[in-house]
Order: sequence, then C-alpha cells, then structure tokens
Amino acid sequence: MIAIVDYDIGNVGSVLNMLRKVGAQAQITRDPDTLRAADKLVLPGVGAFDEAVANLRRFGLWELLDELVLQARKPILGVCLGAQLMTRSSEEGSQPGFGWLDARIQRFRSTSETPLRVPHMGWNLVTPTRPDIGIFQDVPTPMRFYFVHSYHMVTDDPALALATTPYGQPFVSVLGRDNILAMQYHPEKSHKYGLQIYRNFAERFPSC
Repeated sequence: MIAIVDYDIGNVGSVLNMLRKVGAQAQITRDPDTLRAADKLVLPGVGAFDEAVANLRRFGLWELLDELVLQARKPILGVCLGAQLMTRSSEEGSQPGFGWLDARIQRFRSTSETPLRVPHMGWNLVTPTRPDIGIFQDVPTPMRFYFVHSYHMVTDDPALALATTPYGQPFVSVLGRDNILAMQYHPEKSHKYGLQIYRNFAERFPSC
C-alpha cells in the first residue's frame, strides 16, 4: 500500500486518483500506524515552506517521517513543495527542511540578460541525467511535465541530480538518492507522462 501523507497542504486527491488509475492500492492518511504499515510514501505539497513544516510538526509527522525514511528506509516520492521539504533549507522560509538530500531551495533569479517570469508555470521539458533508473522507464519522450513554482532545487552533489529542466538556465527538476525521490513538477497534472511516473513508482521504484 502507498500512503499519501496528509498534512493539510497539497493536492492529495489528485495524487490518489493517479495512483488508483495505475492500479496501485493507495490511501490518504496522517495516521501513524497506517504510515508505518505502508510499503511506500508520497509527500505532496503546494504552498509555503514554513507553513508546511509547521503543519507536519503540528500533526506529529515530522519525527515519524524522519524515522520511516532514514531508519526503515521506506521509498518516498516528494512532489513540488514536498520535494523541497526533503532538502536542508529554503530561501522562502526560516525553518530547516528534513535534510534528507544535500540540497537547498533558491528563488528563480530574473536578470536583464535572462528575464524570467516567476512563478515558473506551465509545461516544460525534463531531461533525465540517469535515464536508466526505473522511475523514468517507458515515460514518453521528450518528457514534458507541468510546473508551478517560484523556487527551485540546487545541489552541489552532481550524483543527486537525476534530471534537469531549462528555464533561463537549466535547473535540477529531480533529485534522488537511495529510497528518496524528489520531483519539482506535478506528475498528477501531467497526463500520460505523470501517469507513467506514478506507475513506475508503484511498480518499479525501490531506490535510485
């Protein structure tokens, strides 16, 4: 069973619908026993970084997720804000992230040389740096996904960067290591591309 973490931030219903479309058994929950019993986890999120941290702590989920991801090593997929929470910190807020991935969150910089509209919103290309891993298998190419975000993931460890996306300059749109996978875009809003991502997560993803 795949548990979709419910902390009052995020489009959990859309994630549930996509997982059910690919035949996965999935449940929206914040119940500790259900989360412990799950085979895999999805951490969605839409909104502000500090509010997300506060909600996870308010519902008693912060330490539990830390335990399940780092000690029990359950496979977990972070989506948009959920992905950003997996990093150390964000320029959007003052609270620390989980720090599962050696990365940080920066706001898009618009300059006279590379003017950008912020937020970055709409369909864009995603180019895997490791197309061999299971999460990208059978996704139609060129891969296109739907984005809505003003902040993006930055890492100094090239081994963590699994895919990039062009916006002004290329930015990291997928991070991952071991049982942890972080996607800046919204697979649940990305039609056939996102459907295959969720199928791969359900059927093929034990680790990066």
